[in-house]
Order: sequence, then C-alpha cells, then structure tokens
Amino acid sequence: MTEKPLLRVLQGEAVWPPPVWLMRQAGRYLPEYQAIRQEGGFIARCTTPDLATEITLQPIRRFGMDGAILFSDILMLPWALGQGLEFVDGAGPRMPPIRDVVGLAALDLSRAREMTAPIMQTVRQVHAALPASCTLLGFAGSPFTVACYMVEGSGSRDFAATRTLAYTEPVFFGRLMELLVESTVEYLSSQITAGADAVMLFDTWAGLLPPDQFARLVIKPTAAIVAALNARFPGVKIIGFPRLAGTMVADYVEKTGVDCVSLDTGVDAAAIAAGLPDTVAVQGNLDPMALIAGGPALHAESQAIRDALCGRPHIFNLGHGILPQTPPSHVADLVASIRQVS
Repeated sequence: MTEKPLLRVLQGEAVWPPPVWLMRQAGRYLPEYQAIRQEGGFIARCTTPDLATEITLQPIRRFGMDGAILFSDILMLPWALGQGLEFVDGAGPRMPPIRDVVGLAALDLSRAREMTAPIMQTVRQVHAALPASCTLLGFAGSPFTVACYMVEGSGSRDFAATRTLAYTEPVFFGRLMELLVESTVEYLSSQITAGADAVMLFDTWAGLLPPDQFARLVIKPTAAIVAALNARFPGVKIIGFPRLAGTMVADYVEKTGVDCVSLDTGVDAAAIAAGLPDTVAVQGNLDPMALIAGGPALHAESQAIRDALCGRPHIFNLGHGILPQTPPSHVADLVASIRQVS
C-alpha cells in the first residue's frame, strides 16, 4: 500500500480526510512565484528545469499539498511539435493558426521528444525533491482542447473556427486529432518514465460540444490515450477533466476508462458521484471565487463538498484553476479546514 494519500484515492480507496491539491496551485497568486517571474518569459520558465522545479515545489513547501502538479502548460506540446507560441501578458497565448494540411505537415513528433527533454528533467528533479507522502502529477491537454488553440490561434469564448472546421473538414480535423493522440501518449509516457506517479488530462473546452461531437472528439481520443498508457504502464492512474460536460460525465467515465474524474464548479459533485462506480475517484469541485472570498463562506462551501463525498474516493480540489487574486492565506485556511478529522 502506498503512503501517498492522493495515490491511494486514485487506486479506489476512500481516504479521510480527503487529500487536497489545487489546479494552478503553482503560479501568479504566490509572492514567491512573482519574485522569480522576471527570470525570462513563460516558455523559458517551463523549459528551465531549475526554475520549473522551484515553482512546482513552492506550494508544497508553503501549504503541504498532497499533490504536486508539474509547472508547465497544455500548449507546450504543440510548441514542441513546431507550432509557434508566445504568451502575451493580459492577452494569453498566441499561435499561428493551423487550418490546412500544409500547417499540419509542418508538425514533427520527433522534434517534440527533443524539445520536451527539459520538461522531463524537471519531472525527475521534482520527483527527487518531494516528500514521500506527496503524489507527483504529470499532465497534458486533451486533444480536443489543444486543437482548439492550435486551430483558433488564441483563446476564445466559443472557438467557432475550430468547431466549424470539425464539421466542414472532418478528414483534416481527424488527422489533427490522431497526431495529438499519438503525441500526447508519448508526452505523458515520458513524464511517467521520468517519475510522475499519475497523470491528468485537461479537456477545458469539452463542454462546448453537443453529444455526438463530444463522443467523437472528447471520449474517443481520451479512451485511446488511456488504453495506450495502460498498455505501456499497467496500473498507471489517470485523471480526466471534461470541463462543463454536465450530464455527459458518466458516459465519459464509462467509455474512457479514467480512474478519476475531475468535476467543474457547475455540477453537484455528490449527485454525479452517485451515478459512478464506487471505485472511480471524484476530484473537485470548490468554486475558485469562494476561495477568494475566504472566511465563513469558504469554510461552509468547502466543508459541504468534503462531507457530501465522505465514504467514497475523493480528492479535494477546485472546479477550475486558482485565480491570480487569491490570497495565499485563504489557501492555507482551506487546507487546514479540509484536514480536520471531525
């Protein structure tokens, strides 16, 4: 039996009190992160192992989280494949859109292995530095969400160009998804080999799709990734995050084979969990705004989620990433509250 509480939950055990970590826990809300933010741009921080290791470890030192997630970004994979990428302060990522076979042909899987080598060194360094009780989580974006940025060229409220292209050019879009499945398997395999205890797939924009497209562009590629990783690493644990999937969550869990589903803020976690097998872990799903509010509101919301999922495998987390304006003291209060035994 592992001594890592979070990994025990991923193995299907109900641990009390539940382990806790927060999406985007390493980053802009921490003063220690701000202190080193000037040392190069975001891509440089992700690909400089000593910096990325330090940033990954900062919330572990400060809060004693049960999980450490690699400091990186879901768009580092298309960057490694050869698509241009820059992060603009206040505007987010910018990429040359890929919308035809010429752009697709320029992507190179062998290049990705070389370009992500520093990220794998970060995984090795974090693995060596973590407390024995802390689970190291690797991650990648799920193919549909990564494709949204690759096709659109930036963030968007509705990713209209991407969703239209999926309908009008299904062969091209299918080839893009196949490349992303293959490259994501390789990317996550390298993270596992380097020392990640488990991995997470972020499908941030899954909820934009109707059921038939959800089945084709979210469930099918995720199932392929899960199957490939399980074949290479029997027993590896995988968390899936089909954000805003709503009533399609149960279908996602059944057909992808993920060991844990991370739930967004917009669903009743206990109600969703009631429709899942007892051995499937649930992660989530505190509103990040409640964490900003702090005080009695934070305590009430977090305890309600924690207590509602008592008795089943549960990892306490947010329903989306922590926001930059979050006071670190509120995070400390949250972790202490979740760890109350009573």
